Amino acid sequence: MTEFERMLVNSFNAYIEENDIRAISYRLKQHRFTPQFLDVLVDSLNPDLYLGIECKSISVDKGASALYFSQHFTVDKKGVHQIDRISDYLNKSGRRGFLAVELRMGAGHGREAYMVSWEELEKKYLTKNLKLTLEEIRSFPEIKRDGKDYRIDPGEWERK
Repeated sequence: MTEFERMLVNSFNAYIEENDIRAISYRLKQHRFTPQFLDVLVDSLNPDLYLGIECKSISVDKGASALYFSQHFTVDKKGVHQIDRISDYLNKSGRRGFLAVELRMGAGHGREAYMVSWEELEKKYLTKNLKLTLEEIRSFPEIKRDGKDYRIDPGEWERK
């Protein structure tokens, strides 16, 4: 589990506890030869909190200017792209899907994170747009920081 994924799970569970919501956030243990559909899952009877989240981090300080569908996502042995696999899982499970993107700015600088709706990501992928630029990523709702942690508020994730 990456640090970003762990922070999101902990932040979701803090939000759930603070708001006395019947839900839980977790990450399934990843096994070497078993595919993992998503990085972070949230289970709840509330459909707004029945979520599946894929996490990606890019190093802006090392020159990354975009999140590329060919570089940052995988293709399995059957030739199925990760976005297609996740879209299929979200459709079958009924979960709301998101891509959480963390922008790492380098040592001594803060990090930024944004929540991209899976529907919008999938549309971009299906229209053969091969990347999300930093400007596009930053146009999505930001996951605000609270010290070193993230402050989760799913109500803020609707695109403005």
